[in-house]
Amino acid sequence: MAIIQCNFSSPSLMRIVPIQVILPTDNFFSTEKYGYGSQPFKTLYLLHGVFGNNTDWVNGTRIQQWAQERNLVVVMPSGENKFYVDQRVPGERYGSFIRNDLVEFTRKSFPLSDKREDTYIGGLSMGGYGAIVNALQAPNTFSAVCAFSSALIIESAMKASEDTEFIIASKNYYELVFGDINKLKGSNKDYYTLAENLINRGEPIPEFYMACGTEDDLIIENYRYRDKLISLGYNVKWEEGHGGHDWIFWDTYIEKALDWLPVKKDNRMPPSKL
Repeated sequence: MAIIQCNFSSPSLMRIVPIQVILPTDNFFSTEKYGYGSQPFKTLYLLHGVFGNNTDWVNGTRIQQWAQERNLVVVMPSGENKFYVDQRVPGERYGSFIRNDLVEFTRKSFPLSDKREDTYIGGLSMGGYGAIVNALQAPNTFSAVCAFSSALIIESAMKASEDTEFIIASKNYYELVFGDINKLKGSNKDYYTLAENLINRGEPIPEFYMACGTEDDLIIENYRYRDKLISLGYNVKWEEGHGGHDWIFWDTYIEKALDWLPVKKDNRMPPSKL
């Protein structure tokens, strides 16, 4: 199992950016042939939360082991607290970075499948929001979304004020990320509008895996969005369990999400302690 840290030039961000890639081309125990010159890999683009970076998922979970068991490539970029959406400022187009630059670079650089059915996106908290809005804007790229404890906060953002000690809940922060919060509803940053528009256009729709801890303050909004997706006709797998907004929960449920994805687990892999 190779873990590759690399940098590439992103036109959308107008700078060199770092990514981390879990690449099982050196998997000695695989029962199938994958990699260069053979079957290309299925790929999960996995996004971190606020205050994190491209190393979070490897440091906080056992994603490396589980990706190896499934011959799955996992690509982890940095979102820099910008919610993976396009800003008005040049060089701050984080949504375009995810949907276009990142997918294009990794497909050119690694033995990845370019098929929609083999390409997935996921994330936690801010990254869960980012995975949802970018999948709904690129339905021909991503066939499945894995959203954990998603920061579905547009309603809170529209009511935010500067009278808060928590900087990422302030009006100033939300306007930095989303622009004019009075125009947020109905925009391409509104996950409700994006889901409805995709249905109305008759385009392919991604399948959803959603999970949230029962002690997480975000669970009510996640319930609401789950119910909306189902009412629109989306296929949603929902799971919840004891836990809060923490790595204990995410470590447990990323494995469940990988079991849900159409990636074959090799049960003849050696025990992880070896």
